[in-house]
Amino acid sequence: MTATVNLLPAGFEDLDPFVADWAKPTRAERYDTRLSKSIDELVEFYDAIGPRAEEAIASLDSLDLEDLPEDATRLLQMLYSMILVSYAVNIFKQPRIPDSGAAFFDTVAEPVV
Repeated sequence: MTATVNLLPAGFEDLDPFVADWAKPTRAERYDTRLSKSIDELVEFYDAIGPRAEEAIASLDSLDLEDLPEDATRLLQMLYSMILVSYAVNIFKQPRIPDSGAAFFDTVAEPVV
């Protein structure tokens, strides 16, 4: 018998197709992914996870942040990605920050999880 690995917590299986691209452990990886996608791909991800965000947060709130299972950690990382993508989708209407040229900033601190 083969054990099945849940990519995301029960009830969030519809978001599984986005895990490989968006469940990234660092802000830099999430930002690089944002820049590598077209605006249509960003909108697709945002439209899939956005309506589920409150439900995902409620699900994660029921768990110990210091001891999240891997599937819950991936869901949390996808919420972080949703926040990063929201600017591109709702404000910039493109993956990059408009009129920023080659400017870039490095993150000096990451969320604990």
